[in-house]
Amino acid sequence: MKKVLVLFAAFVLLTLNQAFAYRASDFSSDAKIISAINLLEQSGETDVLKRLQRYGVRVSFNDLSSYTYNSSKAFAVSTYNNYGTRIIVINSIYKDAPVEQIACLIAHESCHTKRVADLEEETIATQKEAATWIRLRNNSTYYPDTRLTKRLNKLGDLYLASSNGNNLVQQKIASSGFYRNQLGIN
Repeated sequence: MKKVLVLFAAFVLLTLNQAFAYRASDFSSDAKIISAINLLEQSGETDVLKRLQRYGVRVSFNDLSSYTYNSSKAFAVSTYNNYGTRIIVINSIYKDAPVEQIACLIAHESCHTKRVADLEEETIATQKEAATWIRLRNNSTYYPDTRLTKRLNKLGDLYLASSNGNNLVQQKIASSGFYRNQLGIN
């Protein structure tokens, strides 16, 4: 009888584990994005996956010129498609970026839940991006010297140097002309 109960308990646990597993293909059909989502799951970033799942978010690469003001500066956007479904669009110029960097962009954009971001939401999203980069980057790997790599390294440094009452990430956002315009900060 004890063996039957142990087997039943093991079966239930395995079944529950599968029921709560995420299928990266639910979020995208792009192999690079699927790899990034799998990396997020493997590294324990389940909060990102929960947000993607909760909002039925699809993630893709695309030219951002039709999605956002000043697309040359945007790395990715969280927006809505014609059907009102939330989507994350990563600038197609980063299609060849390392999977760790794509995962950071997804982590950032997953934090956007408002139709229009404010300073608080942008700060949370950017801190998530920085923390994810710190966790995922492999210090023995060479990352290409791109604008995205420089951004992630700078955000990581600001995040690590921040303290209670001195949020360097928020200060950087608040002083950025790009974000001041986007967030309507005077």
